[in-house]
Amino acid sequence: MAKKTDKTNVMRILDQMKIHYEYNVFDNERQDVFEVSQSLGRNPACVFKTLVTSNRSKEYYVFMVPIEKELDLKKAAKVAGEKALEMIPQKELLPLTGYVHGGCSPIGMKKPFKTYIDQTAADAERIYFSGGRVGYQLGLPLGDLQKVIDVFPADITKDS
Repeated sequence: MAKKTDKTNVMRILDQMKIHYEYNVFDNERQDVFEVSQSLGRNPACVFKTLVTSNRSKEYYVFMVPIEKELDLKKAAKVAGEKALEMIPQKELLPLTGYVHGGCSPIGMKKPFKTYIDQTAADAERIYFSGGRVGYQLGLPLGDLQKVIDVFPADITKDS
């Protein structure tokens, strides 16, 4: 189990940019992200998962959606200006981004990719997302995330 003092690459990037963040380390073998958000008293609508997609030409796009929602690939493609997008196979995630499934952060990927976040993030005081390692979760205002990476709010989730 990681110690609360172990820094991830994402945390080092934020520290270098002097951006304050909140973080928690949890045992993901015993709890999923939804359970963690509940145990920390967080609204699941403010906890985001990071998803990577590609078009047929192997151009990649990153989408951040609340953990309780699902990415709408048609809406995502429209926002990205593509005809169609699909989720990348899990085995491609590590070589492409440098992150494993469950620990993928929009910050610190091997290459910068066009990134979109569900428009509901704009209403949240603070959003939470992977800290770049399984079991690490960071929280900061959307405006601070936008200081680190280009991330654009958009309507990208399936309607309930």
